[in-house]
Amino acid sequence: MVLKRFLQLLKKGAKTLRSFIYYRAYRAYIAPKSEKNIVDEFHELYYYSYNWGGTWDNTFWLGILIRKCPLDLWIYQEIIFEVKPDVMIECGTANGGGALFLASMCDLVNNGKVITIDIEDKEGRPTHKRIKYLLGSSTSIEVVEQVRKLISDKDKVMVILDSDHSKGHVLSELKIYSKFVTKGSYIIVEDTNINGHPVFSDFGPGPMEAVEEFLKENKDFSVDRSREKFYLTFNPKGFLQKRK
Repeated sequence: MVLKRFLQLLKKGAKTLRSFIYYRAYRAYIAPKSEKNIVDEFHELYYYSYNWGGTWDNTFWLGILIRKCPLDLWIYQEIIFEVKPDVMIECGTANGGGALFLASMCDLVNNGKVITIDIEDKEGRPTHKRIKYLLGSSTSIEVVEQVRKLISDKDKVMVILDSDHSKGHVLSELKIYSKFVTKGSYIIVEDTNINGHPVFSDFGPGPMEAVEEFLKENKDFSVDRSREKFYLTFNPKGFLQKRK
């Protein structure tokens, strides 16, 4: 048994060493700048394919359109499993695919509810016992007060921002909803990739610029770049974790 265990450890060590050598050789062959160019080029290919009804304009969760990158959704489920938020606030409902995905993750971890906000009341949105729909602007006093009443002091709270992508609106949301986020949890700013990061370079100041300004004024949050481990993300520098 001892010999067998020793051989298993030796085999595992050899595999680890081989992986390390391959990684170092890869890093020597592809410079970080070249790697970024490759990632950005694929990002643009993937993103702009929506013009032909592809990729994120043809992605569904349980039959409901969800205009998000599947790699980001995988990260969301990792965060939900780790944090196990009691409440998730989603600004920007659209077709309801995002809210349904979040509610499904709540089902899997047997905890949590989703408060989703939009200025439009679309027909055909999914119904789920964990989803609460609010109609109105995410930054209006009335809606914020409704959100406040749905959260208790003991709740762990996570926030996802995906409504109006102008810098001013996103910055207002950050200032408002960051106060709901509990320590160790996240406020995720979606679509920080627009305005040339690397797509839609002519959009104008948007989510990325709002994040940059917000972080200058708020030291309780920091960017968690580990959530970008799959290279392609629609939310670069958008995973903000509350550290304090």
